[in-house]
Amino acid sequence: MTDPSDKSRLTLAPRCHPRQWLIAGLWLSLLATVAQATVLDEPERATGWRQKQAVSGTTQAVVTANPWASRAAWWALERGGTAADAVVAAQWVLTLVEPQSSGLGGGAFMLYYDADTRQLFSYDGRETAPAAVRSGSYVDDDGTPRDWWSIVASGHSVGVPGVVAMLGTAHRRYGRLPWSALVKPAQGLAERGVAVSPRLAGLLRAIPHPNLASAGAAQQYFFPDGQPLAAGVSLRNPPLAQTLGRLGEQGPDSFYRGTLAAEMVNAVKAKGGVLSEADLADYQPRQRQPLCSQWRQYRVCSMGPPSSGGLALLQILQLWQRTAGAVKADFATAANAHRFTQILRLVFADRDSHVGDPDYDPVPVDALLEPAYLDAQARRITRQDQGPLATGLPAPQRQAKTLERPSTTHLSVVDRWGNAASMTSSIEMGFGSGLMAGGFLFNNQLTDFSFGRGQLVNGIEPGKRPRSSMTPVVVFDSAGEVRLVIGSPGGSRIIPYVAWALLAYLDGGMGLQEALDLGHVANLNGDYTELEQGTEVANWAPVLRQRGHRVKVVALDSGIHAISREDGRWVAAADGRREGLAMAR
Repeated sequence: MTDPSDKSRLTLAPRCHPRQWLIAGLWLSLLATVAQATVLDEPERATGWRQKQAVSGTTQAVVTANPWASRAAWWALERGGTAADAVVAAQWVLTLVEPQSSGLGGGAFMLYYDADTRQLFSYDGRETAPAAVRSGSYVDDDGTPRDWWSIVASGHSVGVPGVVAMLGTAHRRYGRLPWSALVKPAQGLAERGVAVSPRLAGLLRAIPHPNLASAGAAQQYFFPDGQPLAAGVSLRNPPLAQTLGRLGEQGPDSFYRGTLAAEMVNAVKAKGGVLSEADLADYQPRQRQPLCSQWRQYRVCSMGPPSSGGLALLQILQLWQRTAGAVKADFATAANAHRFTQILRLVFADRDSHVGDPDYDPVPVDALLEPAYLDAQARRITRQDQGPLATGLPAPQRQAKTLERPSTTHLSVVDRWGNAASMTSSIEMGFGSGLMAGGFLFNNQLTDFSFGRGQLVNGIEPGKRPRSSMTPVVVFDSAGEVRLVIGSPGGSRIIPYVAWALLAYLDGGMGLQEALDLGHVANLNGDYTELEQGTEVANWAPVLRQRGHRVKVVALDSGIHAISREDGRWVAAADGRREGLAMAR
């Protein structure tokens, strides 16, 4: 069977839009600057811009964060696979080529549109807390929250991985290719080797993780001879190839039981964690109801809790519509940026106060989307920035801030039958926990729980899923046809990244690539409004300061990958801030 790890075939992918690495000298100069920065502020930081162009076709489309992963997805589609098959093949490859962002040791949320039944389904592959954790695990005896980095660097940060089980469920329901075939692209690359990308090399040079260069399997893999891997070096991963081979032969359950499960548990316990083989064997993905809302002529759908992303996005769209005023041709203005940040303040106040795992605490989704409530919230928006705001609903539970790092990836796929997948996958911060077994890194998703004591809406409990900001989206037009498939990595900033691009495209009249290229604006209901450096929006800083904003002009590292339906064609676009590849035919 020919697979996309066969380099002689990769150049023949039909109508693949060409993507070239930037000139090596420019990359190395940029990455040297990155390495000198304060590396702990943004562990998966921006590593430069590469101009991208949208591609289009009438049959199928793929966008992922790395060319090898896009080709693996394309390989599956070309062999009669569905969007579900393509996502599985791509995720296994991402484990190898983008290990800082996602992989077998992490979790994911996915929306899947089944064209046969014309129904949208949502799947929760979020990690869970081990059974032996206790409430207040992340605070000292005096109630002081423990240092975030000390938790990350220990086994206490590792949740039960969910992405393998979730993709196994999706494949059983929607896949057409054999499960065993879908590991072949990644397995071949892991055996023969694949060139280290400039982004991975730059992040390793920045040494963004306390565990990564110190000891153990990750140190040996990423820092052979004590030096970080360089861009272009061929990287082999025999342990991952072996893991994938077992996964292909024995199915998803082999990840959660047997030899591999024991290896994972031993690696986590060696760093003080409490993960057990029973935790792995007991893991179950959840099928949940998609969260949808009518907005203008569209039906916009995303994930419900424990992801806060879908609820926040729907609130943003409804508040935007309520505060639009006269329709203007120019979307990219400082006035719109101000309005957007004030909406974000309200939405993040609601998110921090009310959203957690719905299996443990009820989330007032209906109340937060109730028209009268949104009307009242819209009236709170003023022409001047008001600073941090409080939720508009009573908050019966105490809240505590969480710190979500932007180490995540997003995949968008549409197949020849019109099935569509929007999946956001993550191991939390750059390189996750830094712990490794079986050739892959483990997540540190338990640090997405709030640090504090008492009853917290996002407090840690056995079996609970931490709140997320992942926001995979599928938008339908007035005829019920798929109009847009979109999502992004970015930690808590995923919400403004996705919302800003969606508004620019569907409400602002921008082209799809133009909307993805638009500079980012973010405010997480904190002290500062963030504007993306090196973009036009950075020039809005004086106007926003006049409106009372405290402004930071910073690098904002999204990875928005989108597919839209335009005049009977699929248009696919990749974010220029990462290494993604869009393909269509």
